Amino acid sequence: MILTVTLNAALDITYRVPRLHPHRTHRVTDVAERPGGKGLNVARVLASLGHRAVATGFAGGGTGAALRALLTQETDVADALVPVGGATRRTVAVVDESTGDTTQLNEPGPTVSPAEWHTFLGTYRELLGDARAVALCGSLPPGVPVDVYARLTRAARTAGVPVLLDTSGEPLRRGLAARPDLAKPNADELAALTGSTEPLRAARDTRRRGAHAVAASLGADGMLLVTADGAWQAAPPRRIAGNPTGAGDSAVAGLLSGLVEDLPWPERLSRAVALSAATVRAPAAGEFDPAVYAELLPGVVVTDRPTAA
Repeated sequence: MILTVTLNAALDITYRVPRLHPHRTHRVTDVAERPGGKGLNVARVLASLGHRAVATGFAGGGTGAALRALLTQETDVADALVPVGGATRRTVAVVDESTGDTTQLNEPGPTVSPAEWHTFLGTYRELLGDARAVALCGSLPPGVPVDVYARLTRAARTAGVPVLLDTSGEPLRRGLAARPDLAKPNADELAALTGSTEPLRAARDTRRRGAHAVAASLGADGMLLVTADGAWQAAPPRRIAGNPTGAGDSAVAGLLSGLVEDLPWPERLSRAVALSAATVRAPAAGEFDPAVYAELLPGVVVTDRPTAA
């Protein structure tokens, strides 16, 4: 199975409006609720690709109960979330149907106590025993140590489980020191980490900071992958209009599924790019349009990039 970790899970609420006007009242044409947070989105896409996915992290309060109830309806994703006393956060995405643009509102997460953190660590170590890979994803709720991803990466490496790290800021900086197998920042996160706005240079710098490989999301321009075996950039054959929320999480699922299937790096990259683009056409994060994915995958263009600075 593939294990995903979402320490700051959320109940994702997506509103669709014909046109978003500031300072006005809007009539919502459609509402979707999904278990959210990066790792839960990754788990749903993995399950859709035919992989057994187990989701862990924290969930609590009425929002957490609603999240878990929704998750039970997605029978291909196993719930291994750890209860907490605080309420799981909500995220609200407002989609302007006239432009496809999305406005995102993210609540803070619950404060995690030392006892709850200790319980989670025990659950995590137990789950690693059956895992073929693990994704450590997203922001941290209050109360969780800032070096948490470094700790979880070391535990996975001790267990012989490959690690993909997808976070930002100081948790990313600390996590890289534990040498994850793959880091997946976006271009802005790379720039904040390294000070370089040139993605290839920044990705090389990130590898020097500890990651064995770096996959950098470049938005509509696709993805850049830098590894010890080579470097490649890939882009979808055409630009896709829609809601980009969750596109990066689908890319993580593509990279993870390719890892456990032992695909060559360029094939993992192609899958990640096609899934990311197909997610833009889906109604909510953690989903992708299968027809669009099947159409795009054969047309993804992968080009070699230099590996040396």
